[in-house]
Amino acid sequence: MGKEKNPRRVADNEAMAIARMLRTSPQKLNLVAGLIRGKKVEKALADLTFSKRRIAGDVKKCLQSAIANAENNHNLDVDSLVVAEAWVGKNLVMKRGRPRARGRFGKIMKPFSEITIKVRQVGESA
Repeated sequence: MGKEKNPRRVADNEAMAIARMLRTSPQKLNLVAGLIRGKKVEKALADLTFSKRRIAGDVKKCLQSAIANAENNHNLDVDSLVVAEAWVGKNLVMKRGRPRARGRFGKIMKPFSEITIKVRQVGESA
């Protein structure tokens, strides 16, 4: 009499992870996401480890989470995973301000963003 289980949102050979509320603009985060798209996960982790971008550490944590999801939840082989997709979305924007000359007000926008990383198991030939 139980409820039907939810269908998987990804294919059988895929796993994904989402990192939300990252304190950077989506434009800057997309530069780091472009760094890892389509690469093997070992190479992507190495690139993120030695990247000079501040947000690369948070993206690395999200990629490690996707790898752990693939291994533990979906029984995929870690050595044959590639970063199939990595996309960036907007999140909230904190609005702050600073008084300026002649009674004006300078707007300071502090954007947040989110990243979704999907890893896919490929054949041993790739």
